[in-house]
Amino acid sequence: MKRYGVEGGKGQGGAVMPFSRAVEADGWLYVSGQTPMENGEVIEGGIVAQSHKAIQNVFAILKEAGYGAEHVVRCGVWLDDPRDFASFNKVFKEYFGEHPPARACVVSSMVIDCKVEVDCVAYKKAGA
Repeated sequence: MKRYGVEGGKGQGGAVMPFSRAVEADGWLYVSGQTPMENGEVIEGGIVAQSHKAIQNVFAILKEAGYGAEHVVRCGVWLDDPRDFASFNKVFKEYFGEHPPARACVVSSMVIDCKVEVDCVAYKKAGA
């Protein structure tokens, strides 16, 4: 098993978070929920800008671990406002259009002041 970001990553205000950014086991990569943060702060902007940033944060972790969009099996999405669903879908398609994973999307209050959070599970065969 390999852990990425065991130091916990940075939360809002630079707080150290008590979990790994991702964990890889037997070809499976579990990426923790990513919010639209940069340098420990939520970026400005609406659902489109924040969706891009959250997904880009997921992709940065995938890349660090040697995975790509084609390896993503499932995504989980949390939206703060159900009215953002269509806008989020447009952004999501830009990243996963050719490799659409299974996905769940729910409306939920966020623990930080943002509009979206995205996690994923990816898989690739050993040596691939």
